[in-house]
Amino acid sequence: MKTRFTELCGIKHPIMMGGMMWVGRAGLAAAVSEAGGLGTITALTQPTPEDLAKEIAAVRALTDKPFAVNLTLLPSMRETPYADYRRAIIEGGVKIVETAGNKPQEHIDDLKANGILVVHKCTSVRHALSAERWGVDAISIDGFECAGHPGEDDVPGLVLIPAAADKIRIPIIASGGFGDGRGLVAALALGAEGINMGTRFCATAEAPIHDIVKQTYVANDERSTNLIFRNLHNTARVARNSVSDEVVRILREPGAKFEDVAELVRGAKGRVLLETGDLDAGIWTAGQVQGLIHDVPTVRDLIERIMREAETIVSGRLAGMIG
Repeated sequence: MKTRFTELCGIKHPIMMGGMMWVGRAGLAAAVSEAGGLGTITALTQPTPEDLAKEIAAVRALTDKPFAVNLTLLPSMRETPYADYRRAIIEGGVKIVETAGNKPQEHIDDLKANGILVVHKCTSVRHALSAERWGVDAISIDGFECAGHPGEDDVPGLVLIPAAADKIRIPIIASGGFGDGRGLVAALALGAEGINMGTRFCATAEAPIHDIVKQTYVANDERSTNLIFRNLHNTARVARNSVSDEVVRILREPGAKFEDVAELVRGAKGRVLLETGDLDAGIWTAGQVQGLIHDVPTVRDLIERIMREAETIVSGRLAGMIG
């Protein structure tokens, strides 16, 4: 299946792995790339730029296929040396970078000057238009269904994707709510050139997280998420557990501030949850696509299944309707 995105990135299938904190590591990214998608390692999962350089080398030791690095620019509880992370990406010879977050122009300019393709993640058409003007090569457009930060407009993919496709000239990748061949066909029909999957790749054999967490994705349904930080205008979609329930409760109180929940949402606690399977150790991101996850396959089996489903839908059911 050829699209402008597969041609741009030199990949076989129009499927990209989303940037995921603590999960976007070399083993999973390489597995996605080896299976014909675009694997992605997450820069800030690595504690230092030097560690990121080692992780980039680790991917290269596992695959000779294209892969990307995600660089997310968001407020954090610690000072982040973004320029040094960017330098590690450039010096590591990475060819594709997914940027996300606030004020990316400096990073986009430097990456482009070094011949790197940039995919910028957006949650609204207006932000996507800005990114196109900045000179990025593709847009990953995040619908309200997504894990992580869906923005503040609450527009689902069924509307957001075609709204973006009507105005954006560069390739668009649909993100949020995708996990099977039906979603891929729908995204292409709405004007996207591929799909970006995060939560679905968490429930695979190669994902570097505890099996209890993977089985929780399988057991959960599309209602098993919480939206936190709504009153702070920094909405995040996470899995529903006792901790995220408590965060929602606290932030509903009049005058509630981030400091009131800071200890509950520390990233280090989320990492403990993912690594140990203690589902009440912290919070972890999860999208509404949980309702479409029913097993924990290998990455290759998942991608091949998605492509078979998509081809069957296009050549079978839809073709029959037109017949």
